[in-house]
Amino acid sequence: MSKVCEVCGKHPSAGKNVSHSHLKTNRVFRPNIQKVTIKEANGRVRKANVCTSCLKAGKVTRA
Repeated sequence: MSKVCEVCGKHPSAGKNVSHSHLKTNRVFRPNIQKVTIKEANGRVRKANVCTSCLKAGKVTRA
């Protein structure tokens, strides 16, 4: 499954894990993407990859 939100375009971003001794290792921050059935503006129903922040904000209508 794609890790990009079809509504807002949120995608994985890179960062660092920082330990207690301040050692840094690479990590990836991944958005919480869900495959949900949505209703589009023209009344069409389809499945889409949407992040949970868009679902909670009401940017899409679930079918």
